[in-house]
Amino acid sequence: QVQLVESGGGLVQAGDSLRLSCAASGRTFSSYAMGWFRQAPGKEREFVAAIRGTTYYADSVKGRFAISRDNAKNTVYLEMNSLKPEDTAVYYCAAKNDPLGSYRTRVNYDYWGQGTQVTVSS
Repeated sequence: QVQLVESGGGLVQAGDSLRLSCAASGRTFSSYAMGWFRQAPGKEREFVAAIRGTTYYADSVKGRFAISRDNAKNTVYLEMNSLKPEDTAVYYCAAKNDPLGSYRTRVNYDYWGQGTQVTVSS
């Protein structure tokens, strides 16, 4: 069992930066792939980024967002730069145990956090 708690969301202006954190419980954190997804009002939850050894990004955030992890702290981060109003969403952290399967598909993730709101004003 893994419990995930996101933090770091907030209200920022377009062009600003924000760093999200996701703290995980459990001793096997390093064995999980970790992902970030987001869900805007009226839209489906979409993939943002993932990391195991390699990192993966959605095209919409590539070059602006960076995912990283600190296994000693059981924490995964999402550094978000050059934020745009279209980045406004609830951001969710997720953990994926099975090394097989796409990192971009939400159904492949086993555990989810409660989400943190990111609002980018124009």
